Amino acid sequence: QVQLVESGGGSVQAGGSLRLACKGSGYDYMEKRMAWFRQAPAQEREGVAQIRARGSVTFTEYDESVKGRFTISQDRATNTIYLQMNSLKPEDTAVYYCAASSSLTVRAGDWDNFDDWGQGTQVTVSS
Repeated sequence: QVQLVESGGGSVQAGGSLRLACKGSGYDYMEKRMAWFRQAPAQEREGVAQIRARGSVTFTEYDESVKGRFTISQDRATNTIYLQMNSLKPEDTAVYYCAASSSLTVRAGDWDNFDDWGQGTQVTVSS
């Protein structure tokens, strides 16, 4: 059974940084494409960043709104993914979710087929 547990959310002023973590269990890191999503109040959930490891190569993809500011990474030994968020803006305020997919191909704009989700962690950026 796949379980995903996020941590690291909080409140920060605009321009600040936060690092989210998602600890996974019940699967091997090579079996899953992993991603971070977010959902702001009264808005649809949107994909932020995704990652997949294949051998020595790591594939990543980002939404345009976070490119150059956010970095997704993966610790294979602990089955944990991270989202380093820098230069945060008030519009980054949302609940951030970790997700896993058995569909392994990383493609720009492809945020479908994520089957397992964490409980979410709140990120609040004040101006």
